[in-house]
Amino acid sequence: MILDAVRLALANLFAPETRRVFWKVLGITVLFLIVLWFALRESFIAYALPYFDGYLTGVPDWAGWLAVFVGIFASAGLALSLALLLAPVTAVVAGFFLDDVAEVVEQRHYPGDPPGNPLPLGTAIVSSIKFLGVVLLGNLVALLLLFIPGVNLIAFFLVNGYLLGREFFEFAAMRFRPPEEARLFRSKHATTVLLGGFAIAVFLAIPVVNLLTPLFAAGLMVHLHKLLTRVDPDLPG
Repeated sequence: MILDAVRLALANLFAPETRRVFWKVLGITVLFLIVLWFALRESFIAYALPYFDGYLTGVPDWAGWLAVFVGIFASAGLALSLALLLAPVTAVVAGFFLDDVAEVVEQRHYPGDPPGNPLPLGTAIVSSIKFLGVVLLGNLVALLLLFIPGVNLIAFFLVNGYLLGREFFEFAAMRFRPPEEARLFRSKHATTVLLGGFAIAVFLAIPVVNLLTPLFAAGLMVHLHKLLTRVDPDLPG
């Protein structure tokens, strides 16, 4: 089932019907990352750079390599921070475009099924803000664990697999179910949803390709919700 959902979500990325949503999601994701990059860079220049300049004052000329090392370390730190913020960016962008992606997927693959109902604007905004906070906190924990060899990659996939899988699935399910029922259905199929979340985390870890994570994740969970509903119709949906 997971492999079917992944295959269908990948096919949706470049389908003609998805093209309009594709460019919107890609454009907004890149815009968010550019804004974040400049915000991180300016914050470093304003708050951290004066500290390093003070520390390096009086360093002998022969130790100029230390300034080079600090510059490399700072650049790597900014790049790492941006990479870790990609998951929260994905959450925000997907919150705005999940219904657009879901409508394309439903019309393309499930034309005989009743269409889902778009989330009310207030519910979508509240859910996106909550999701953003949870993902930020989770990735902060993952960042702290990055310094523990053998645990860092496991932490990244566990944190993002669980959080992204849970929230994207509930977003997709709430197009057909009340919020409480969507959470109950997700809990009932927690293992399958977690595997879907791991697939999203793997996609998120691929450079450049991960810019399309909101589109892939939303499509994957729409398919997974549809497939689970067909094999488990006990709850309506």
